[in-house]
Amino acid sequence: MSPRPSRISPLEFLAPMIVGCALFMEMLDATVISTALPAMAKSLGEDPIKLNLAITSYLLSLAVFIPISGWMADRFGARTVFRTAIIIFTTGSVFCGFSNSLPELVASRILQGFGGAMMVPVGRLIVLKTIAKSELVTAMSYLTVPAVLGPVVGPPVGGFIVTYYSWRWIFFINVPIGMIGITLVTWYIPNIREDEVFPLDLRGFLLTGLGLAGLVSGFESIGRGVIPASIIMCVMAAGGICMALYILHANRINYPIIDMGLLRIPTFLVATLGGGLFRMGIGALPFLLAMLLQVVFGLSPFASGMLTFASAAGALFMKATATPIIRRLGFRSVLISNGVLSAFIMMSYALFRPTTPHFLIVVALLSGGFFRSLQFTALGTLAYADVPNSSMSGASTLSSMAQQLFLSLGVALGAMLLHMSLKASGFAHLTTHDFTPAFLVMGVLALLSSLLFLPLEYHAGDEVSGCQRSVELSRTPQTITEAD
Repeated sequence: MSPRPSRISPLEFLAPMIVGCALFMEMLDATVISTALPAMAKSLGEDPIKLNLAITSYLLSLAVFIPISGWMADRFGARTVFRTAIIIFTTGSVFCGFSNSLPELVASRILQGFGGAMMVPVGRLIVLKTIAKSELVTAMSYLTVPAVLGPVVGPPVGGFIVTYYSWRWIFFINVPIGMIGITLVTWYIPNIREDEVFPLDLRGFLLTGLGLAGLVSGFESIGRGVIPASIIMCVMAAGGICMALYILHANRINYPIIDMGLLRIPTFLVATLGGGLFRMGIGALPFLLAMLLQVVFGLSPFASGMLTFASAAGALFMKATATPIIRRLGFRSVLISNGVLSAFIMMSYALFRPTTPHFLIVVALLSGGFFRSLQFTALGTLAYADVPNSSMSGASTLSSMAQQLFLSLGVALGAMLLHMSLKASGFAHLTTHDFTPAFLVMGVLALLSSLLFLPLEYHAGDEVSGCQRSVELSRTPQTITEAD
């Protein structure tokens, strides 16, 4: 008989939900602003293209400060840093809402980015250090749902606020969410910290900050036609050189700010690289779907947002089914088969036409949201299955850094493919056929990610997933011999 599954404690339920709500606030803010940019530009008297700096400045701030988040959590305590991050992010939101010029808005977004850089990895660290590994799949399903909901809820919420109220309210809505988050973190989250904290690797922080800033800003500028290609290439080259110098630097010191040695853990390596390819494919989806539904199909921002909300419904349904699926099949089977299925669903979006019944679009987006969210839950759990508790801070930081890079690269690739397809067609305006290459390439990237999961051991992550195979394995003579 297999042992009765343990019940998750109140703290193990509350921790991922509180952290997930903070991530939801950040993801909602990131997607809502894209919908509101035209209205913001008109209100501030700026060119909409220039106002894209409000997005880029936030991403740059995020990239620069993510590497230091793990060290700060170890030094000052995870609750202290996480609560401070929410305060900084909420304060930045208020300043954004009161901004009356582009420089004020950019400065406020940089402040928001600093808070966001602390929230993501430190929030994940809180979950990793308060949840038993046997319950990590369930906890991650609670954690990933708010993060998945943010990008999907963002367009309809942003469209509604911009249409019926002022764009400033897209920032002010963060205030009550932030206040609730601060209160819950203070009441329920323990102040986890390491007994021994190593000195800050200042040189490593500068190299990773400059490197990530160069790469992310370069990725964000590709295909937009705003900055000359030569400048973009120089910025990306500089970023790449800084990252290469950091790797050389990290190999010469004992306590680097980003521990690249974590990549020697097979499950962490596969989840980071395979998950990176999958995230590249997913990264461009909100952008591509919004452009297709609004620019080509002629739907309003609110109407298109309500259609894409189907992905959120799929993600919510996943919450109840992810744990039994992963426990039944194991990580390797889920990541390979679900990755292939998600890839083909993504490719099917290339078949959307203005005449396609909305019911079919909803079904495709609903199923896509479910399977993509299942993949994210499996990836987010497997990555930390074999990471020692003492290395959780570094693992969370490195994972967040990699995710930011891959998502930025995915958005850049999607925008570049769309731009190239439009030029090749010779038309002045986008058509449905211009989106076909982008959706297909994004699907192929997700498909290729499944190949990286093939080398995984059949029993990889069974201790974390609670897969019944691990119970049977623990009773074999081989295990007893190894224990002796």
